[in-house]
Amino acid sequence: MRKGKTEKWYLKGTIADVQFGPMRIHQDQLQVLLVFTKEDSQCNGFRKACEKAGFKCMIAKEPRAALDCFLDKLHDIVIIDHRIPRQMNAEALCRSIKASKFSENTVIVGVVRRVDRDLSVMSFISAGFTRRFTENPSITACYNELLQLEFGEVRSQLKLRACNSVFTALEKSQEAVEITSESHIIQYVNPAFERTMGYQSGELIGKELGEVPINEKKADLLDTINSCIRIGKEWQGVYYSKKKNGDNVQQNVKIIPVVGQGGKIRHYVSIIRVCNGNSETEKTHERVASDSQTDSQTNRRKSSVDIRCVSSRTNEASTQRRHSSLARIHSMNIEAPITKVINIISAAQESTPMPVTEALDRVLEILRTTELYSPQFRARDDDPHATALVGGLLSDGLRKLPKSEYVLGTKTVQQGPSSPVAPTSLQEVPSRIAQAVEDEALWDFDIFELEAVTYNRPLIYLALKTYARFRICEYLNCSETTLRAWLEVIEANYHSDNPYHNSTHAADVLQATAYFLSRERIKEVLEPVDEVAALIAATIHDVDHPGRTNAFLCNSGSKLAILYNDIAVLESHHAALAFQLTVGNDKYNIFKNMERSQYRVLRQGIVDMVLATEMTKHFEHVNRFVTSVTKPLENEELETEASSALLRTPENRTLIKRMMIKCADVSNPCRALELCIEWAARISEEYFSQTDEEKQRNLPVVMPAFDRSTCSIPKAQLSFMDYFITEMFDAWDAFIGLPELMQHLDNNFKYWKGLDDMKLRSLRPPPENP
Repeated sequence: MRKGKTEKWYLKGTIADVQFGPMRIHQDQLQVLLVFTKEDSQCNGFRKACEKAGFKCMIAKEPRAALDCFLDKLHDIVIIDHRIPRQMNAEALCRSIKASKFSENTVIVGVVRRVDRDLSVMSFISAGFTRRFTENPSITACYNELLQLEFGEVRSQLKLRACNSVFTALEKSQEAVEITSESHIIQYVNPAFERTMGYQSGELIGKELGEVPINEKKADLLDTINSCIRIGKEWQGVYYSKKKNGDNVQQNVKIIPVVGQGGKIRHYVSIIRVCNGNSETEKTHERVASDSQTDSQTNRRKSSVDIRCVSSRTNEASTQRRHSSLARIHSMNIEAPITKVINIISAAQESTPMPVTEALDRVLEILRTTELYSPQFRARDDDPHATALVGGLLSDGLRKLPKSEYVLGTKTVQQGPSSPVAPTSLQEVPSRIAQAVEDEALWDFDIFELEAVTYNRPLIYLALKTYARFRICEYLNCSETTLRAWLEVIEANYHSDNPYHNSTHAADVLQATAYFLSRERIKEVLEPVDEVAALIAATIHDVDHPGRTNAFLCNSGSKLAILYNDIAVLESHHAALAFQLTVGNDKYNIFKNMERSQYRVLRQGIVDMVLATEMTKHFEHVNRFVTSVTKPLENEELETEASSALLRTPENRTLIKRMMIKCADVSNPCRALELCIEWAARISEEYFSQTDEEKQRNLPVVMPAFDRSTCSIPKAQLSFMDYFITEMFDAWDAFIGLPELMQHLDNNFKYWKGLDDMKLRSLRPPPENP
């Protein structure tokens, strides 16, 4: 072929760098080669579009000239006229370009006639074309095509070119690197890995980890830690492996999850360094590992592991609150993770300066306490109300009585309704009650209005509507008649003479729980079984509450305290009695049609949520929620799907449900002001009554600040908000978004603060003089 002429068009456009992971790539001015036998309207359309886009453009009229031009300039985009095959064999030219050494990242477009646009593209793909363009001489159409190419295929090819530099670094790295797929198929090993382990890459690539002797336990390891590393953490530790020649080798291994398409983990990268005993880190690992690797352990696993969870985002303060993930896996050695942490720190002390050793001594002292998530709580000496709340709500009441007399509490269990008969169905609810319950889905729902029109029986009416909204009967496979009978017996076993812990409180907690369940984040995370468990737990969570605290029951030697060994007395009783009432009579048994396995899961969820309302573990539950749920979500690099996967793990769903019922149980300070005041009056009266009885019976007064003659209700409310409510609801708000509640909390705090500033001890300011 005769070498033809080429024409050049130059226009400097705006060049923007391309971000590729942590790498910033400079993109030069794009070069476009137009291959047309004549400069017709289509050719000119692309030429002018290049000029408009700021691309450097060249035109070749013959295949040979086009190939020579490409080999000289290595254009980013080549557009070939494929409309008239007899004038130019476009597919042959495309193959020639693709056959050249440097064409791997070139985008090649074929221009076809309109009449050919419905033909198969397979011949195009086989020839090496990237895409097909149906003729359209419009400058706008050509310009749009070029822009799509620039931000699509060209940018992708630019990133692929950058991968060459990454692979060069991997190939020359002195550290062994192994890359596997999410299903543990080996995809890449570098030369350092080959030298270290004695294998050639061809012997490993394409095989599952379990098929390779050196890795027969690593697949199990990845499965074990997958639930943690999927949230963006990396794992590091000592890995014992075997080379191809049979020699054992100890390695420092770091396993890093790589999140890809869809926010899912697509690869695992293992960075391996053979331990040579020179570094202090390696010596520490060796000392710790040797604790459990004596000769007597003849049945030790072939590949044992010492793992340390490392989060690149966290600081030391947050790490101290996290449950340690350091784990050494042996087939016959079961050891608590915290013990392993203590062993490693102890080993590290041997080679550290004195100030560090002293600091680690303090760390060990903290770690050896039993409640890692529960703060060492000290209220201010000048805040007796906070001290009283801490003593009354966070203690188990194990105090020595002034005399050996114990009064045993008794309460007859109610087996049926003790007040007017409930409606037979939702449709038969009286209009005044239907109106009162109409807005039950709103946060500012007035529970006291419902209490008044139902003659102190709001629970059954609210539950009937709420359960219908969440289709509880459908999930339980029970009739509305059975549900209604169950609600009647549950409400009958709430003490209507309690100022606070009565069925109105249960209805209030149920309404708050249903409100939280309706939030978008909660709906995305929880399963139907979680919703059912939450609503039932809210309904029963204080059934048969005597209006006294756990500390009171323990100090008075009640039957319940003896039965439950002074541990979570009331909460254990609420859950146990609710199930006794439910399964003890077929008439009330809402679970009777469930499969056994389904019932077990539901029961476990209900009991766990009821027990979570015990205040002695308040800070533990809140800290676990913040550490495991809210803090990981602050990771901006976490994809939406990855964050959803994190939240949907069974462990985190449990933490979310516990936090939900805890917030619902003490949500009074986040209600509208008038509702907040009424609840404050009721809880204060219940505490006053307990103090009166303690004094009358010569029992320890667990909340001395709640003496009706001296107590400042505003101070008590402020202390409760400060120590229990604010931090918890800040975390809950950060998770599901509750601006309305947080505004109420601010308003109520200001209200009580105003009363306290005026030295008032009452619920309300005195009336103004007319």
